[in-house]
Amino acid sequence: MKRILILLAVLTLSLPSLPQATERKYVRKGNKEYENKKYEQAEVLYRKALEKNSSFRKAEYNLGSALYKQNKNAAAASKFKGLTENEKDRIEKSKYYYNMGNALFKDNKINESIEAYKNALRNNPYDEDAKHNLQLALRMKDRGGNSNSQQNQQNKEDQQNQQNQQNQQNQDKQNQSQNNRQNQQDKQTEQQQNQSQTKHGQISKEDAERLLQALENDEKRVLQKVKEKESQIRKVQVDKDW
Repeated sequence: MKRILILLAVLTLSLPSLPQATERKYVRKGNKEYENKKYEQAEVLYRKALEKNSSFRKAEYNLGSALYKQNKNAAAASKFKGLTENEKDRIEKSKYYYNMGNALFKDNKINESIEAYKNALRNNPYDEDAKHNLQLALRMKDRGGNSNSQQNQQNKEDQQNQQNQQNQQNQDKQNQSQNNRQNQQDKQTEQQQNQSQTKHGQISKEDAERLLQALENDEKRVLQKVKEKESQIRKVQVDKDW
C-alpha cells in the first residue's frame, strides 16, 4: 500500500539575487532558524524582510512555509493564495497552489484543498505529488460523506426506535387504565346486582350458603331423632293377637 503523506513543496531557501543586503540578511537568518526547526523565529525574520520590501516574493513564500510548520494553516493558505494572484510562471504558480492545498487539508477544509490541488495540476499536469494529494483528499471527502450519511441514518433509526418505545409505553398505560376502569365497573355492577337482589327479596350468595348449612344441620338432627324413635320402637314388645 502506498504510504499516504501530505508533502510540502521543497522550500526555496537559496536566494541568489536579493534586492538589498538588509533583506538578504533577514532572509538568510530566517533560513537558518527554519533549518533548525525554530519556525517562530524564522517567521519573525521573514516578516522583517517583508517590511523592507513588501513585494519580495521569496520572503513571502518562506513566510507561508514557516506559518505552515507552526500549524497556522489558515494564515499559510492565505499567503500561498496571494502568491498565485500575479504569478506568471505556471510551475511556480502550481507550487503555490499545491502548498495552499496542503495548508487547507491540514485545516480540515477538504473541499477547498481539492480545488487547490486541481489548480496545481491545471498549471502543472505532471506534478505527481499534487495528483497523490488530490486522490487522498477525494477519498477523505468520500469517506466523510459516507460517514455522515450512515450517521444520519443511524440517528433516524434511533429516533424511530425511541418513538416506538414511547408509543408502546403510552399504549400500555392506556390498556392498564382501561383494565382498571373495567374492573371498577365490574365491581360496581356486582354490588348493584347484589343490592337489587336484596331489594327484591332475594338473598345473597353468602346468605344462601349459610341457609343451606342450617338446613343440613336441621335435617341431621331430624334424622337422628327418627333413628332414636325407631330404636325405641324395636325395643318395645307388642301384644300378639293369638
